[in-house]
Amino acid sequence: MLLKTPIILLIFLCLFVRGYCQAEKDSLRSVMNSSEDYKERIKAYLAYCEKYKLKDFDDILQITTEGIALARKNKDSVSIAVLTEYEGTAYYFKGKYDIAAKYFYDAISILEAKKENKKVAMVYNELAKLYRKTRDLDRALVNYDKALAIFEKLRDSVGIAMINNESGVVFEYKKDYPEAIRRYSISLDIDSVRGDEIGVSYALSNLGGVYLILNRYGEAESYMQRSLDIRRNLHDNFMLGLAHSDIASIYLTENKFDEAYAHFDTSNKIARLMNYPELLATNYKQLSELEKLRGNYKKAFDYLETERQLHDSIFNKDKIQQIEELNTKYETVKKENLIELQKYQIAKRNYWIIAGSAVILLIIILSLSLYKRNELKQNARLQQAILLQQEMATRAVLETEENERQRIAKDLHDGVGQTMSAAKMNLSALKGNLAFASEKQEHSYNNIIKLVDESCSEIRSVSHNMMPNALMTQNLEVAFSRFINQISNANLKVDLYTEGLDERLDSIVETVLYRVIQECVNNVIKHAGASSLDISIIRDKDGISATIEDNGKGFTAERDFEGMGLKNIRTRVEYLKGEVEFTSTPGAGTVVSIHIPG
Repeated sequence: MLLKTPIILLIFLCLFVRGYCQAEKDSLRSVMNSSEDYKERIKAYLAYCEKYKLKDFDDILQITTEGIALARKNKDSVSIAVLTEYEGTAYYFKGKYDIAAKYFYDAISILEAKKENKKVAMVYNELAKLYRKTRDLDRALVNYDKALAIFEKLRDSVGIAMINNESGVVFEYKKDYPEAIRRYSISLDIDSVRGDEIGVSYALSNLGGVYLILNRYGEAESYMQRSLDIRRNLHDNFMLGLAHSDIASIYLTENKFDEAYAHFDTSNKIARLMNYPELLATNYKQLSELEKLRGNYKKAFDYLETERQLHDSIFNKDKIQQIEELNTKYETVKKENLIELQKYQIAKRNYWIIAGSAVILLIIILSLSLYKRNELKQNARLQQAILLQQEMATRAVLETEENERQRIAKDLHDGVGQTMSAAKMNLSALKGNLAFASEKQEHSYNNIIKLVDESCSEIRSVSHNMMPNALMTQNLEVAFSRFINQISNANLKVDLYTEGLDERLDSIVETVLYRVIQECVNNVIKHAGASSLDISIIRDKDGISATIEDNGKGFTAERDFEGMGLKNIRTRVEYLKGEVEFTSTPGAGTVVSIHIPG
């Protein structure tokens, strides 16, 4: 009859082993963190991962992260791949199979490129175990066969024994028990000859599992007990956890509920210590069956619910889908590589024909590429020419418009203005020669003189607005100041703030900006009914920003866009590659924001 491991003894043993392991860990860590040369340090990282890969998965993930960073720094791709495999193994035992699969495929890609065949076979074995766990049994066997073929070619008895033992589980799942027993027995014989106690314990455990399924309890218990004894001597928590779970399964089958519960409990303590969710899920599923057989249905349900939660955390649909996608990508790459190899073999037999074809094809591709590139350049040049032409046309229109304004202003000032001034002078001179019959006639005469005088002033004001002298001889700051002084009155209070306008700009920029501000102000005077107008014009390293804000009646931009000349303002600003924004609400005034880039 099998004996239960006392919990106190197990805890004492764990503490003792942990203390011993800690000393070894500290020794390896001191080398990792030392100033030793790279080879000694990376050797310590690899030794640490190999020794403790089944003891503390979170610790291994931290160590592999450090080791991979060191290997990358020294461009050691093989060490990166091996550490990546350890990383994948840690995630595998944590139940994160999708992440584990990614790391295994990454490791295989690197190791195959470096022709590290034995290391490739080891990763194939890990990948096969993953597919075995997700019950993709055919794909698991494909990877086991790849690994076995490599080990047999290398005559590596350790690898051959390992693959037979691991792949036997697949045939066990397929219910091909004779083949499973055959493979486990091959592994047991090889490892017994070699004196590999770890390998022997796994083979014994697997054989016990098969005989348990076949209801050959005596043989199952014998194999399980031998496996447990070896694992106790090795002080390996991982193997002990599995062994106690296997022993508990036998007791459960024999309806020895107390003995089974004790071993499940011990196995769970070890699984929690190692953060091994899959073993916990397996144990809780069997504990649920145990309690159901006892008639404790509430407890059985609770255990089953715990098992379901653990199972769902490991085997969810998204993870399986990601693993499938990774395999598809890998198989695609392998197929592409195989196709490339076949092409290469054909190329060796038909070198000159293919070489000539390749040269011709290359010439065609280069010609097409050059043609396409030239076409793109031509289109770009054409687009640039169109934009330049549009800009020149706009500039010409603006210059023509401005010249026309100046011509009209000059005609008004020199023609009509001078004529009106002469008329006023003649009328004034005539006054001394006239004898007015009454005061009414003299008052009428004076009104005529006044009207002529006001007409002269109006003509002068219009001509100055159309061709401001200040803009022709001074900078924008002076031109804006004079313009505002002309319009500011008791009905409309205008505040002007300028900054950075003391230096002259391009004449077209100055003219367009002046006309835009002038148009905005005229809109306020004509349409807004405002009592105050704030104008801010600032020039800095980013360009020129202007804000025209009134407290008038506002408008709806969509409706009044054409009527209020807003389109003309926008066109002028866009010519200067600037932006203009109209913000207005009926009854709440209007804000015009303009930005001209520097």
